[in-house]
Order: sequence, then structure tokens, then C-alpha cells
Amino acid sequence: MKKIIIAIMAAALALPFFASCNAMLEEKNYGSPTTADLMTNEENVALLVGQCYADVKWLHDHWGYWGVVTLTADEGLNPTRMPDKDWEDGGYWKNLNTHNWNEMGNAFKNIWNTTIQGAVLCNKLIKTLENNKASMSENVFAQYIGELEVMRSYYYYMLFDCFGRIPYLEEFVDKADDPLMEPSKVWSHLVNCLEKNAPNLPQVNDGTRALYYGRATQGFAYALLARLYLNAESFDCTPSNIEIDNTFTSAITSATDFYTNAVRCCDAVIDAGSYSIEPDYFANFKIDNSSSRENIFVIVENGEADIDERSGGDGMMLNKLRIALLTLNYNHQKTYKMIETPWNGFCARPSFIDRYAASDVRGPGNEGLGTNDTKQWGWFLGPIYDADGKLCKDKDEAQSDAVIVKEVSSLSEATDLEGARSIKYEIDKAGKYKYSENDFVLFRYADVLWMKEEAILRGGTGTSGYSSADFQTLRKRAFAYDANPAAAYEAAYPQALTLDGILDERGREFAWENMRRRDLIRFGKFNDSDYVDFVTAKDDYRKWFPIPFSVLEKSVRDASGNPVWTQNEGY
Repeated sequence: MKKIIIAIMAAALALPFFASCNAMLEEKNYGSPTTADLMTNEENVALLVGQCYADVKWLHDHWGYWGVVTLTADEGLNPTRMPDKDWEDGGYWKNLNTHNWNEMGNAFKNIWNTTIQGAVLCNKLIKTLENNKASMSENVFAQYIGELEVMRSYYYYMLFDCFGRIPYLEEFVDKADDPLMEPSKVWSHLVNCLEKNAPNLPQVNDGTRALYYGRATQGFAYALLARLYLNAESFDCTPSNIEIDNTFTSAITSATDFYTNAVRCCDAVIDAGSYSIEPDYFANFKIDNSSSRENIFVIVENGEADIDERSGGDGMMLNKLRIALLTLNYNHQKTYKMIETPWNGFCARPSFIDRYAASDVRGPGNEGLGTNDTKQWGWFLGPIYDADGKLCKDKDEAQSDAVIVKEVSSLSEATDLEGARSIKYEIDKAGKYKYSENDFVLFRYADVLWMKEEAILRGGTGTSGYSSADFQTLRKRAFAYDANPAAAYEAAYPQALTLDGILDERGREFAWENMRRRDLIRFGKFNDSDYVDFVTAKDDYRKWFPIPFSVLEKSVRDASGNPVWTQNEGY
């Protein structure tokens, strides 16, 4: 949703403005303001720092991070659709679905390039602030340096989550002749950086919620820290191979200390009182979801603005949210008068849909009314009617009724009607936007609550909040259409507060929100065909993706002529 916020405007305005300022750094000032002059005004500092959010918009593209982590987990499929072989693309999507990818995958290159570009830009902006530190107050400098270092950490986290070994840098220099940093060392740098900067970031309250919307805040930093601690072991970290700065956190001497720290970071978010659970699950995903008190960090979208695009090999990356186009059937255009015909691709794996109870609003529901259903559900199954109420027909030769079904018969020869479609993000039914206007959610308060409970179950020290008012709202809203929502939840998911129950609940709650792949890895289910339908490659090394071929091809050579950057084990 479009917002009048300094940080969001900055990405569009600051680049040419400060490019000219940087060019003036070595010039004599004949009346035009220098960068140092401009940095005396905090609004200008915010404008400069706002550039760091530009690259985050590439992360939710299907040719980038979102597409890879969704299609390799149990929550997503993109089968070839018959009779026209839509989405065949040389088997690219099928290879993600079955875990048979290799270093030539286009999305891997895109993830590598876009995350590093974002991190390098953060380092460049940090250097500019450091060069002009004397122009700012100590508090202003600390806040905006913290914002940049936390955003740099987030870009590196996304890269790290995929590849493990990455070229991590905290300064604006070229060190391409250094080997890729090992996972435990990357994890340590990320944790140390976030622990140092989290206290310096602004804490959201009702008076500042709009000002800091779409920007790195204290809540975001601690939520990211909690995610790093909770997943430490899945990132190959042990108490003996990490390098924690004890200035900011206590020593980690056993695996349970990872989880105790996760609890601490979750409590930092909870105790701040900045966020609360929305009584309506779908309030977090509305076309205008800017008023959500649950969303901690989002990608601010504009469904009307001009697009930026980058080559993705067989496809094109856009800085636009396209979930509705990716998942809806062609016929949904006739229902909702969409500007562009949907692409009828991404859907859910059948076993994932089976994890929802029949009346769980986050699932597909059990009413069978399709587009005539007046209730909102998280997934779509059933008949598609046009705007006049007439049942649509499929484009197959038999002109079958357009009824979406849960089953997916084959990754190579699925029909146009197979697989549940995601509709948790409110669909523009007025045909106003070509792309999604809904802001894409990256971190939610619900995730913080569930991370804390899991960390405690894994041995972390802390007090459960499962009986809190927020958790009660979290459970009841899942069965909002039932007469007694609390009882319906308990009856449907009696094992919710067990590790296995939490894994299933996280799937239901956070479908297509960039979390599921890492969750499955943490629980040892990533290559488990009982969870991930159609998976055939079950090698343990596949918890890391391969370093892109295009990256290794350009690697600097050492004195012996060997590449400094090497491929991940197994590929």
C-alpha cells in the first residue's frame, strides 16, 4: 500500500540527490550544500538511509528468494499444466519441487546478486554516514548506523539462509580474493551485529507506527535475532565453532543456550508492547494492510507504479508482488475483472492442505462454494463462476467445468485445475491494480509468539505465553466461523503445543511467508516425502543450495591457479 513515509520515498528520491552530493565531497563549496551540510538535518539523513530498502523488493519474486523457498518446501508446487505445457520451462520448476536443482538454476543467481547488492549498498551508505559523523548528534548517528547495519544483516541473512557460505563484508571494500565465509562464522557476525544495534533502533508505538512502517525497528532486529538463535543448529552452529561477542550477550556453552537466547529476544519484542495479534487473520494481508498491529516488517507495495525489471534467464524478475497472478486460474479473471489474466501456476502440495482442519479459516474451507463463498479463506478450492454467476469452463478439449481440486496428479502433466490456490492476500476484485497493492509481510508478531514456545520446548529457559491474551486470540481467529472458536481449535489441534504440533501449526499460519523451508530443515523434515510430496532427491547436503555457476566462474584464482570461491559440498 502506498504510504507517505520518508523511508519509502527515499528509495525513489535519494539516489540522484545524494549521488550529486557524493560527487561534491572533494570539491570546494561555492554555495551549494555539501553532504556534511545536509547531514546536519535528520530528515536528510533518513532520506539517505532510505535507499537501503530498494533491493528488498526483489526478494518476493518467483524468480528469486520467495520462489525458491516456497517451491522447495511442502507448501508449494508449480507443475507443468496440460494441455499446453504451461510452466514447463525446461523442467526448472519441477527440479525445485523434487529437490533436483543444480548450480545452473536462474533463481540462485538472482538471489546471490540481489542480496549482495543490497548489502553492499548498506555498506556504502554506512561509509557516507561515518565520513560525516561530525555533522550529526550521537543519537542520530547511532540510530541510522544501526538501521543500515540491521538491514545489511537482513540481506546477508537471506543469502546465508540459502547458501551457508557467503562473501560477508562489513565495510565498503572489494575482498573478492577472500574465501567464502563458513556458516558458523557468518552466523556469529550476524548475531553480534544485531545484538549491538537492536537497542539503538526505534521502538514502535502508536505514535510512531506510521513513521517507521516498512523500516528496520527494534522489534524487527530482535525478531531476526530470535530466528537466528532458534535455527543455529540447523545452520551448523555449535557452542564450540561460533564467535560470540560477550559484550552484547552471554556466553553460549551448550545447545540449550541458543534457545534461551531465542526466548530472550522474543521477550524483547513481546515486552515492548509494540505489537498485538489481530483478531482477524486476514487483516494482515488486506489490500490496505498498513493498519495491522501484528505486522513487524513488510515490503511496501505499489500496485499501480511503473515496474523495474531484471533478467532472470528464462523469466523476468520484477519489483512487484505477483502472488495473485502466479496462483489464480485463468478463469478467475472473469470473476474479479482482473487487469491481467492470471498465470495459473503456483499451488499447494496436497498433503499440506490436509494439515488444515475443515473449518480453519487459514485453509480452503469445506463449503464447496468456490468464488460464490462470501467467507474468506486462506486457500481456494471449488468452482469458478464468472461475474454474472455462470460456471466457467476449463480450456481443455472437453471444456470441463472449472473446478479447482486439491489433488495434483503429476508434476509433468497436471491439469489446469489441479492444486489449491493461495488467496490469503486479499484479491483486488475491482480491477484497479495490475499487481498486488497489499504490502508483503516478512515478519509478524505471531511468529515471535510461536518461536518462543518452540525455543522453550527445545530446552530454552523462559515462561510459556501460551495462555496469554494474544495467544488466545491467535487460536480463536483460526476458527472464526465456528460458534465456539477456542473449543474448535483445541479439538482440531490437540497437540499444538508439542514440537510436531508447532511444525504443523507454523505451516498453517505462515504459508508462503518465506519461513517454511527453514522450518522443515530445523525439524529434519526437508527431505521427508511424508511432508514434501514428490521429493525424490533426499541428500542431506541439499539443505544448502549450490553456489551459482556464474559466481564460481568469475572467482579470483589463488597463486596455484585454483578458484578462491568453491562449490558447496555435494554439488
